[in-house]
Amino acid sequence: MQHVDDDLPDPAPRQLRLTGLVLALGMTTWFSTAAVLGPLRDRLDLGTTAASLLTIAVQLGFVVGAVVSSITGLADRMSSGRLMAIGAVAASALNALVLLTPDAASTTAVRFGTGVALALVYPAGLRAVSGWFRQGRGRALGMMVAALTLGSALPHLLAAAGGVDWRLTVALSSVSTLGAGLLAEVALRDGPHLGAVVRFDRRQLSAVMRRREFRIATVGYLGHMWELYAMWAWIGVFYAERWPPRQASLAAFATIAVGGLGAVHAGRQSDRHGRDAAAVEALRWSGSVAVVIGFLLDAPWPILLGAGLVWGFWVVADSAQFSAVVSEHTDPRRAGTALTLQLGSGFVLSVLTIFAIPLVVDAGGWGWAFALLAPGPFLGAWAMRRLRPPAPAPGFANAHV
Repeated sequence: MQHVDDDLPDPAPRQLRLTGLVLALGMTTWFSTAAVLGPLRDRLDLGTTAASLLTIAVQLGFVVGAVVSSITGLADRMSSGRLMAIGAVAASALNALVLLTPDAASTTAVRFGTGVALALVYPAGLRAVSGWFRQGRGRALGMMVAALTLGSALPHLLAAAGGVDWRLTVALSSVSTLGAGLLAEVALRDGPHLGAVVRFDRRQLSAVMRRREFRIATVGYLGHMWELYAMWAWIGVFYAERWPPRQASLAAFATIAVGGLGAVHAGRQSDRHGRDAAAVEALRWSGSVAVVIGFLLDAPWPILLGAGLVWGFWVVADSAQFSAVVSEHTDPRRAGTALTLQLGSGFVLSVLTIFAIPLVVDAGGWGWAFALLAPGPFLGAWAMRRLRPPAPAPGFANAHV
């Protein structure tokens, strides 16, 4: 554990910026194939199901990696920076293998491994920031959600810069994640407020699930995840129905990246008005846009893009609130179990809508496909309205997407 010399400048803001940079660069491999799905479909002769599996594999890999890391207490055995470095280097190498894989099955397997590796990057980044902030920790973690959002958007920017060559996008995302790993190794340090990681314990599941606040926040989180990753996965393909590849990639980048501002906004609103109120506001806005945006494909381009930017702003804005609620209302000895259960269930649920969107598009068009996502945030808003104002509690705060 690091100790800070009172005669030196406070290192916390610098560590916050560095960790945010590591996350933004490191998470670019998450959607690297989604950003170039059109060319990959042609190269690998992918059908609708196989194309969906490329993104689904990352989701499932992340769940497996997060659960294994929690069960084994991996974060207890090394510094957060070292763990992020290992995960980022592994994700970079696995992502680069997409350039060499000859068929859909091997590409899907590589993408699953990428998800496992990224499970070492994002949670460790949140833990690292927690170690530097006792006051203002919630706002700091909200900035990490913004960094994740930017990283998720960057492959679309790389696709726009790379033009028609999908290989350049994949290669640049691997280089970006490799750079994140090297930066994490040399620059990130665990802070003086870092407590012990609470491991996942399946024996505590029933005690966790009996907590009313846990059930409410998890319903809210499931509604959020029903929408979020399906939107991020398919928004570029949606825009490609309207615009040429480069313009579609730029629009997708802007739509996802603006969510970083949404996360910062919701964090401030949460401090002022409560986490439940901030989450409800975001869920209502994102669900409302999901109902209509798919039917705007032929609308004037400012209307279509404007609707996309509003959706992107709100769709991720509530992400930090659900795990914060859980951490406040859970026995610190069970917090790791509670957060792992919530995170894992949300990512598994996201598989359903990622898979369903292209099927509904083929059957009835984008309007009905994106409208399928709306019940999730509306259900989440209904649940979060029933949450009591959180009482101050010990333990630790966390956040996830």
